Amino acid sequence: SGNVGIGTTTPQAKLAVNGDIFSKKVKVLQTGWPDYVFDPSFQLRPLSEVEKYIKEHRHLPEVPAAQEVERNGLDVGANQAVLLKKIEELTLYLIELKKELETVKATVKKGEKRKK
Repeated sequence: SGNVGIGTTTPQAKLAVNGDIFSKKVKVLQTGWPDYVFDPSFQLRPLSEVEKYIKEHRHLPEVPAAQEVERNGLDVGANQAVLLKKIEELTLYLIELKKELETVKATVKKGEKRKK
């Protein structure tokens, strides 16, 4: 079949290893990197919606549940892309929160000046 197995006589992929792999470097070729998150047209999910999803499903949207990973394994390249997307989304949420905080601080400062 063209598949090679190490520690297995029935490899289900081009290279199947039944055991630990030690390596100094692993390179995963991946397309669809999530830099689109920073495109102005990207619609960031409201945090209230994320919170609702987490309460209902017990994991982040687009991130596989523990049971799914245990059952099907994990595509390392796809997972790295999802994790990067979540980091980029968190960065956007923090930027929004910082702007809101600055607005609140400015409002409080104006209120304090009026009292004097």
